[in-house]
Amino acid sequence: MSNALIHETSPYLLQHAHNPVDWHAWSEDVFERARREDKLVFLSVGYSTCHWCHVMEHETFENERIAEVMNHHFINVKVDREERPDIDATYMAYVQATSGQGGWPMSVWLTPAGNPVFGGTYFPPEDRRGRPGFQRVCHELGRLWRDDREKMESSAARAMEQLRCEADESLGMRGVPGSKVFGDFLDRCEAMFDPQWGGFGGAPKFPRPVVVRTLMQLSERFGSDSEEGKMAWEMSACTLSAMAAGGMHDHLGGGFHRYSVDRYWHVPHYEKMLYDQAQLAMAYLDAWQISGDASFRAVAEGVFRYLLDTTCDSGGAFHAAEDADSLPSPDAGHKREGAFWTWEAAEISALLAPRDASIFCAAFGVEAAGNARSESDPHGELAGQNTLFRAMRDGDLAITFDCSESEIRERLAAAAEVLTEYRTGRPPPHRDDKIVSAWNGLAIGALARGSRVLERGDLAAAANEAAGFLKRELWDGERLFRSFRRHRGNAGAFPADYVYLISGLIELHAAAPEASWLEWVKQLQQKLDADFWDAAKAGYVMRPELGGEILLVIREDYDGAEPSPNHLAAENLLKLAVLLDVPDYAVRAEALLRAGSRILETQAFAAPLLLSALDLHQRGVMRIAVPAVMGREDSEKLRSTYFPRAVVTRGGETEVIVCEGFACRSFRDGSPSSRAW
Repeated sequence: MSNALIHETSPYLLQHAHNPVDWHAWSEDVFERARREDKLVFLSVGYSTCHWCHVMEHETFENERIAEVMNHHFINVKVDREERPDIDATYMAYVQATSGQGGWPMSVWLTPAGNPVFGGTYFPPEDRRGRPGFQRVCHELGRLWRDDREKMESSAARAMEQLRCEADESLGMRGVPGSKVFGDFLDRCEAMFDPQWGGFGGAPKFPRPVVVRTLMQLSERFGSDSEEGKMAWEMSACTLSAMAAGGMHDHLGGGFHRYSVDRYWHVPHYEKMLYDQAQLAMAYLDAWQISGDASFRAVAEGVFRYLLDTTCDSGGAFHAAEDADSLPSPDAGHKREGAFWTWEAAEISALLAPRDASIFCAAFGVEAAGNARSESDPHGELAGQNTLFRAMRDGDLAITFDCSESEIRERLAAAAEVLTEYRTGRPPPHRDDKIVSAWNGLAIGALARGSRVLERGDLAAAANEAAGFLKRELWDGERLFRSFRRHRGNAGAFPADYVYLISGLIELHAAAPEASWLEWVKQLQQKLDADFWDAAKAGYVMRPELGGEILLVIREDYDGAEPSPNHLAAENLLKLAVLLDVPDYAVRAEALLRAGSRILETQAFAAPLLLSALDLHQRGVMRIAVPAVMGREDSEKLRSTYFPRAVVTRGGETEVIVCEGFACRSFRDGSPSSRAW
């Protein structure tokens, strides 16, 4: 038996289409039905590769007794946060304000007017470890709605009004911040930095590529010989090296898992997200250009291998995510987190020759009893399982096994090939094959830049195919749409979709200037400005509506797992002012910087990308004009030199020309050293 979600395209909604809960997708009709039947609306928000969403579905939404309670008291609504980030952000603001935490699944009860009365994240089915049981919460809210509705409605209306007031608070528009904020940011990073394991703060550790990329940009700003420059580079290099060595990195298939549950980057939450891959590929390309360290290049190459081999849709765009959970074996009854990615020592010994198995197990920390520390696996879910991490370097292995480093590398490569092939025979994790415009924009940018830096035509071709898919399927000539799965979704694009795609197309223009991608960029920027610019907030906003009324005006200003669209837009606009010779774009970028002055001066660690944009504003965007046919020496020098402020375009007849402001010079006359470290 199925519910109304069976007609949706979202993988997350379809996962719940056979629950006994009478689920509906978000719509005006749902709230009209709630008014008609005089019921609260229960809103459940998540996404298809969310581990705790799966847990709550299995424990609660598949339970017929609990479903009966839900259907009796509420109109039940499911929202895929990746399709409707505006709805997610609206009610996440309420959950965070009232509970002090957020996350998914998000559970919120609403009046028929859309005002929140109670909310949280994961609820166990019954009271457990200090968390109220979902069934008890449902009964209590149903009783209150029946017996004390007036108080409930007025409280919910006040809560919504408070959210609006907080969202409407003045940003404290001031002048563009001065240079002091760069030093303050470095000091904050240093205070939070883990010198032993890299990263910032303790467990869990998230990659946050925006932080390390900004640090690398600041290393170039301050100079490699300065104390500040060395500090910025060392924190970046240590973090990137530790992540690459850790279990968060998929050493066989390439790419990265979502985050590390411990401070060692060892045991990850095994989910893989497209936006992480794109941003981390860019970070490792930066690090290779700065240092010349081949290991950074190899990690970036691995990310691209994962994107092309695993996540690429037949139409050329890229899928959203892979699940953390999968079946340990075809006949297993339940999925287990990490099942596809982890190994028993006996499996490796059975697949490899004894010497190869010994070398591989020593290299990747494989232990007979499993290698998860107790603090990384408090519930013993990884008992006997090994998450591969680089425990020994090639040189140390060569000494231990009395052979050359080249032999170690050859044996490890051969072993990895065998294990990777074996792994493909396991039950695969669920793939969210939804195509999200924003995340594909990030992927397009990473692939395009990778094609230039690594001299790989296949990456340029992949970026062009993905951009062509988005233009063909998700752009109707007048506006962009958010997502695609078998057909275009109904939701229009949000600021992040426009901004991330514009950023990606700027990079693609550098790789393929003859393809006229800048013409589409102009149209996208015009639509972004027309539909999402809010002069009062000096930024791009989301305005989710219900019943013709705006629920909340949302201006995103945090660079977390995904960059703030306002911060990336500032960088885009500064680049477009140079690429398109439109000074008004720089004026708008300055408005974004002024609006962000308070956060830069008080919480710059929350807005590293805006700090990067401020650096572009202060020092200017560098324009590199390259000839259609470039000499080998210039080509090699250009691709291996780190230019964090540059845009690349076609120009120059025989040589590369570098322009800053009104001054231009030949690239051969001198450039920042890419090997100063």
